[in-house]
Amino acid sequence: MVLNFPPKRIICLTEETVETLYLLGEEKRIVGVTGYAVRPKRVRLEKQRVGSFISVNIEKIKKLKPELILTFSDVQANLTKQLILEGFNVICFNQKSISEIFSMIKYLGSLVGNIEGAIDLVTKLENQINLIKKKNTKLKPKVYFEEWDDPYISAIGWVSEIIDIAGGVDIFAERSKAHKSKVRSVSSNEVIYENPDIIFASWCGKKVNFKKIKEREGWDSINAIKTNFLFEIKSPIILQPGPAALTDGLLQINNCIENWKKQYSY
Repeated sequence: MVLNFPPKRIICLTEETVETLYLLGEEKRIVGVTGYAVRPKRVRLEKQRVGSFISVNIEKIKKLKPELILTFSDVQANLTKQLILEGFNVICFNQKSISEIFSMIKYLGSLVGNIEGAIDLVTKLENQINLIKKKNTKLKPKVYFEEWDDPYISAIGWVSEIIDIAGGVDIFAERSKAHKSKVRSVSSNEVIYENPDIIFASWCGKKVNFKKIKEREGWDSINAIKTNFLFEIKSPIILQPGPAALTDGLLQINNCIENWKKQYSY
């Protein structure tokens, strides 16, 4: 496939690149998106969906004649390989921290010839983060973030950082640095031992079952269960390493933590 600069026909197979291009005012370049793309809302009306997160309709992609396809992480490694073997130009991002999210935005801005817009977007996100940081007090609740329920998977890098920015303490912060999810798996006994004050759950698009969480053996001794400080954070605003996590995701987590502080600052 012919690759021009800047590319006029892009397919985004991950949500954060879709949102970023819209925020940069470069949505006219997008010809196809992942079926999970929901930000902004109008994307579902404006752009053709070409597949899920790990599988796509190759024939549909061929008809769209993309100059560039954007993928993300080791989860899409096989899909990325498949697309390359089909002759497509593919760039796979693998950002796992907030600083890397900012770099991804700048790289993406450069790819579409809009580095100035990308730098402005990063500056706005940094300013919003700093405003929330300034509100932080010494009182910090212990937080358990559950990305999956079988096995229990704790927070990935950028989510752990967001918890810290929002005024909490991720009880498994050290594991968040691992790229592979299996390294972030935790046992029920570990969660009970750490005794979090707040539990956030975001089960990769699956609806969180609070009743199931509360009925886990021994979890009735956990502070968060006793006080009912359990919250679901929708996956599109926290598990996508892009603007959504640093805006709506951060704000939702911060609001929950602030409510906890108001209730327990004695």
